[in-house]
Amino acid sequence: MDQAQKQALQVTKEIVVKFIEVGRISPNNCHEFFSQIYHEVLRTIVSGQESESGSLESEEKSE
Repeated sequence: MDQAQKQALQVTKEIVVKFIEVGRISPNNCHEFFSQIYHEVLRTIVSGQESESGSLESEEKSE
């Protein structure tokens, strides 16, 4: 499991726990939402890392 996956898993756990606390989902059906939330968080992390590396490359080219 790479760093992005570990980050996504941790964030997803926190989100699901918070949703359970506020009553948006129940512990009985959290498995229905966990995968969807995880994949969205992972996609966001990976696209953010790609954006950072792309901006670093463009800064290096402009120098």
